Amino acid sequence: MLVAYNEDKEMSKLQNFNGRYCESEFESAFLSFLEEEGWEYLPGNSIPRASKTDVIYSDDLEQFLCKTNPDLIADEVRQIVDSVRLVGAESEFSTLHKVYGLMVDGIQFVPKDGLARMISLIDFEHPENNIFRAVNQFAVEYVNNGQKETRRPDILLYVNGMPLCVIELKNPADANATVFDAWEQIYIRYWRDIPHLLHFCPLACISDGVKTRLGTVRTPYEHFYAWRRINDGDKVSTLPFEETQTMIKGVYSPERFLEIFRDYIYFQDRDYDSDEKQIVCRYPQFFATRLLKESIVKSVSTKSGKGGTYFGATGCGKTYTMAFLARQLALRCTDVPEIGSPTIVLIVDREELQKQGAKLFTKSKEFLNLGEVSVVPNRKILREELGARASGGFYICTIQKFCDREDDKIGLINERANIICFSDEAHRTQLEHAKKIQFSKDADENMKAMVSKPYAKVLKEAFPHATFVGFTGTPIAETYQTFGDEIDRYTMDQAVADGLTVSIKYHPRIAKVLLDQEKVKQIEAYYKKCADDGATKEDIEASKKAMSSMEVILGEPSRLERLAVDIHDHYVAACANDPERVQKAMIVCSSRQIAYALLKKFQEKYPEWFVEKKVPDGVYASDKELSELKPMPFMAMVASVGKNDEPEMYNYLGGVKNGSRSDELDAAFKQEKSNFNIVIVVDMWITGFDVPALTYMYNDKPLKKHMLIQTISRVNRKYPGKDYGFIIDYIGIRDNMREAMKLYGGDSSVAPSTDDVAQATEIFREEMEILKVLFKGYDLSPFLDPNGDPAKRYTLLAKAAEYVFVSTQELSTLKNGGKNTQKVSFKTYFLKTVKRMRAAYDICQPSGELGEEESALAQCFMAIAGFVRKMSGTSEVDTETMNRQVSKMVEEALKYNDVESVLESGEQEDIFSHEFFEKLSDVKMPATKLEMLVKLLRKQIKEYGRTNQVAAKKFQEMLEETIKQYHERRKSLSAEEAGEAQEQASEDIIRNATEQALRILKDMKADRDSFRKLGLTFEEKAFYDILISLRDAYNFEYGTDRDVNGIIVNDKCKTLAKRIKEIIDTKSSFADWLNNQIVRDQLKFDIKVCLIKSGYPPQYSPEVFRKVMEQVENFEENN
Repeated sequence: MLVAYNEDKEMSKLQNFNGRYCESEFESAFLSFLEEEGWEYLPGNSIPRASKTDVIYSDDLEQFLCKTNPDLIADEVRQIVDSVRLVGAESEFSTLHKVYGLMVDGIQFVPKDGLARMISLIDFEHPENNIFRAVNQFAVEYVNNGQKETRRPDILLYVNGMPLCVIELKNPADANATVFDAWEQIYIRYWRDIPHLLHFCPLACISDGVKTRLGTVRTPYEHFYAWRRINDGDKVSTLPFEETQTMIKGVYSPERFLEIFRDYIYFQDRDYDSDEKQIVCRYPQFFATRLLKESIVKSVSTKSGKGGTYFGATGCGKTYTMAFLARQLALRCTDVPEIGSPTIVLIVDREELQKQGAKLFTKSKEFLNLGEVSVVPNRKILREELGARASGGFYICTIQKFCDREDDKIGLINERANIICFSDEAHRTQLEHAKKIQFSKDADENMKAMVSKPYAKVLKEAFPHATFVGFTGTPIAETYQTFGDEIDRYTMDQAVADGLTVSIKYHPRIAKVLLDQEKVKQIEAYYKKCADDGATKEDIEASKKAMSSMEVILGEPSRLERLAVDIHDHYVAACANDPERVQKAMIVCSSRQIAYALLKKFQEKYPEWFVEKKVPDGVYASDKELSELKPMPFMAMVASVGKNDEPEMYNYLGGVKNGSRSDELDAAFKQEKSNFNIVIVVDMWITGFDVPALTYMYNDKPLKKHMLIQTISRVNRKYPGKDYGFIIDYIGIRDNMREAMKLYGGDSSVAPSTDDVAQATEIFREEMEILKVLFKGYDLSPFLDPNGDPAKRYTLLAKAAEYVFVSTQELSTLKNGGKNTQKVSFKTYFLKTVKRMRAAYDICQPSGELGEEESALAQCFMAIAGFVRKMSGTSEVDTETMNRQVSKMVEEALKYNDVESVLESGEQEDIFSHEFFEKLSDVKMPATKLEMLVKLLRKQIKEYGRTNQVAAKKFQEMLEETIKQYHERRKSLSAEEAGEAQEQASEDIIRNATEQALRILKDMKADRDSFRKLGLTFEEKAFYDILISLRDAYNFEYGTDRDVNGIIVNDKCKTLAKRIKEIIDTKSSFADWLNNQIVRDQLKFDIKVCLIKSGYPPQYSPEVFRKVMEQVENFEENN
């Protein structure tokens, strides 16, 4: 066969060679790569068949069936082959699904002995028993308008005579031949003309030598993806020229190909074939599934209960990963008796995720092979369902229902060891709840809050012998303590590089708020009066914190009015640039009250947005589409209701029908043609809410870490025509975003080490021992009984708090970092000890390793401490009273300036103003003036250096030289000189140094301001300076210098500096650009190309490129 292949290849070259690289040569190369992996080459024209419409290679299929079923006679084998060839169903897609089922599960056949049995068409357990062939230019005949025509797929991969994958190639050397053309051939022309071939080909691959992508024959073009890993643990390859080799080795080695073919091609149940849904896994899903399965098997064997944590970026398909994993556990763990046919329990964070999961899993019973799939409303029903079966079943429940024991006091749900619990972000809600030890006026409610448990403990109580697996896009330290080590990760930058999600562009806009200082003084006077009237220090501090919080400022009415105008104008202008595309928007506010106040501003200014319609003006919808749409406003607010909401807001949000209102708005927002285009939210629709058309997020909420990532990820979903998601930020989350991107976008980990937890546990127990000693002889047992009388527990807290108050004992505590000791009251000592214990408790508690008694005792001490703090104040003036009074004063004190785009602002913190020089001249003591000047100069040079390294370095050297001269002259003062002469000389030296420093300051001001005279921006001048500096340092010619009003201008360097800044602006608008190495590498590459094309320097110089890149990196990091 190899001879035939070489002859065919040489003939192809003779026919096509005309001095250029042809598609046939790429085809030959691709075939040779497949041969290296174990596929046998076979020219399409050498396959014998009765008709060119026949796509089965009967000889191979018969040979395989005879080898694996030696008891079958020749006629029986031919009957089976005919059954495969003639298989059909009610639609093209149903036939594809049916044929795939036969290939994976086998075909039922009744031989002459009369006993029906399943005949395997592929031996998945023993790959070596199969026949693997790579066939090229296989002609498939069809009839069009009575005329016979043929189609020739480039390559077909045959296994046992059946074509399982079609590969379409395009010439790598032809810029006009793209993978999109290859996709069109399969998706349009082959389905139209030769569907009988594609019935046997679930898989498809398209390649132009640079891009090589995997999908199914029903996959839309935008969902064909590269395969970037070959083996577990391999570093992800992002180089385009490696795509072909990585695909062939990672997908098409025969053993791997069969593994993917059998378990990683997903069809919905046959009842839903009309949806025509078929997908193949992407590489992160494949490797995560394999690694998680391995970890779960190990956990079950060792009985650790921790199956591991999967860190998968939001939008990367974690739900499908769970489906692939569930199938693996159901079908490929038969050799692990403890698992058998497992029961899967999926616990999700929100109802939105529950709906999303239910939508997939309830239509996947055949794929999962676990039997019953259902959403359970509460623990009681889950207990009944699990008790009624010994194996199998897939159950979905929200964390809120799972942890709600109001009507179900029993902690245990089921003791079986073959229960695998998947947790999709659910741990976060419970972890945050478990940390809240709060007091309320209702004593009984308060007691419930105080006996909260870590999620790990809740899970263990429910399923003591189960294995737990965590799925998250934003892990926190406690995630790993609950589920175990990170098994695999797929980060945001990888998802963008693979095209799974779109890049996020960040546009900072800021709303400046100033304070009336006179009002500030009045507020301080009010707090002083409260203190005189008996308000406690703690209450006053709490009120100050509340009144200076961001929310007070964010809710200022005139600010909200300008915010509404800015959002309206920005959105309308942005949509006008691409009117044909659906572009939905989300506004995120910091509280429900502020969100509603903002909504009211929109209603006042833009009432047309609140007229209910089915579709926006100018949008066409068919009668069928209109029948599915409900009249909706263009903008609406979605939030839960609060029991103390004002009537107007309560009724707007639906009151008791809030849930059904939110569901209706949810459905409308997901309908592309619905009139509902802009939503205002606070906490709802932040996780698990997927609307691909959502393009703009207007953020007016302080966000950080995992919540920031979850929130901004709402706009990163792919959608036709959508190149980016946009974050328009009114509050300044840029630094928090960089921090979060480092954490969740790259290789960083938040997992605590075993040592961290062990150390925290040790500190916790040390502090607990101290607290026990403080309460020695005091009976705390009534509080520790979870079923105890709430009234008795309340009484105990009151008496324990009184015990702390009445103690006259003084105890020694450390201060100044442990260097000294001081005497403090018993109350202060107790509160500080509880604070230290609480800090350690928050680290070690989520692991579930703390004993029941010590955890309950810790919460008892925290509760007593809370009681003590509340009892500290006895006056009528409490925090709430002060808040109400001060909030009015704060509102009057706030002054609002217009919204301003940070990107358009060239303002710098300035010490060059006339006022500053006047202030400096008021300083009478020469040495103080010099010291002040040098200190400020150092600070300003450092600040200047964040943008312009070259200029900053020059001024730094000038300053250091001035300081050096100053010190040398001081040293040179003769020791013999004394009195007035020495004092006068010293003053002269100081004066000279001060004059030099002032000159530097003025020169620096002139240099900073010179960008205007040059016709550049402040930032562009930084690159202009480096270009001029390097030209002079390396002595090459570039452009012509000319003097313009005392400023040297080089037009060529000006143009180049502007180009460099444009390139940086383009890349830096990506939200994660600083942490995304792919974007940064591309930036450097683009700048290098720009320099070379511009002839800078005339002769290639790596050193010059390196110096320019240093300035680029400095600018990246600091701007």
